[in-house]
Amino acid sequence: MANTPNSLAVDTPDALPRFDPAGLDPARLETMAEAGARILECYRVLRKGGLNIVGEVLRDQGTFYELDHYPKDDVFDDESHCQYYYHAHRPDSGEHGHFHTFIRQPGMPEGVAPVAYEGEEKWPAGDQALTHLVAVSMDAYGFPIGLFATNRWVTAEAWYRAEDVIGLLDRFRIDHAFPSWPVNIWLTNLLILFRPEVEWLLRERDAVVARWQKDHPGVDVYEDRALDVTGYLPIDVEARIREIMAALGD
Repeated sequence: MANTPNSLAVDTPDALPRFDPAGLDPARLETMAEAGARILECYRVLRKGGLNIVGEVLRDQGTFYELDHYPKDDVFDDESHCQYYYHAHRPDSGEHGHFHTFIRQPGMPEGVAPVAYEGEEKWPAGDQALTHLVAVSMDAYGFPIGLFATNRWVTAEAWYRAEDVIGLLDRFRIDHAFPSWPVNIWLTNLLILFRPEVEWLLRERDAVVARWQKDHPGVDVYEDRALDVTGYLPIDVEARIREIMAALGD
């Protein structure tokens, strides 16, 4: 069984990957271990107050409506140009709702640009251009249960190549206290703890879109409502931390 570049091992090209810490150097494992510790600390302080991640985002937001963004008008970091929101619209998925994470063009390095597009839909451009990183599925108790990637129309983004988006992952951070400091720390570090999964989902996203385009000639693949989620992986924070600590010999 070979290791993929992002330390996820697979039996076949179509198999779901599994985390292989042997594919990562100790420095990356230490970074992931630190991210895991920060996540657990967020859980600790929230639990002491009888709170959870989702409850913090929905606090003082009024009635929870399907498809609405929470908190209202999303969460932005003006320094990193990162963004997220929480909402729900997949009642048959087993989740309560999910977070969508983004980075906007001003937070990207020079030279990173969307792919060429000749369709009729207007994509956000200039400083308004943004790319979706990954979505985080949450259960009814306010804990993460999975990660998934989506087609362009789902988040109304500008479409960037997977490798370009992967190059932006280290830039994702929400470094302020709105709507909740623990939530922002948690989400920032979740993408570090599960970086191999995020990378795999982004590469799989591009592969799925390419196959879909080949199988549906003449259709604008980015706007095809028949293609929404391009890949999903379950996650378990505590299990991941145990794997990392075992690999580090701690």
